[in-house]
Amino acid sequence: MDTVTFFIIVGVLFYALTCWAVIDVALREFSSLPVKAAWGLTAFIPFVGWMIYFSFGARRGTRRKRPTGKNDQPENNV
Repeated sequence: MDTVTFFIIVGVLFYALTCWAVIDVALREFSSLPVKAAWGLTAFIPFVGWMIYFSFGARRGTRRKRPTGKNDQPENNV
């Protein structure tokens, strides 16, 4: 494998991990909006932001519950 191919593969890997971290921040609930924004900005730090977020920040947030079907929505009695 030549050097250019190696750097392209590593770059794509770091890009994918950064995207994963940013999406995870968006899907989690944190104690406040500034805390969520701080973890989102941390995830954007080149090369190590995603690692910092997944090591420390992901544990601080809780996953939002998504509706799974018709029974999760309130009824409209009109």
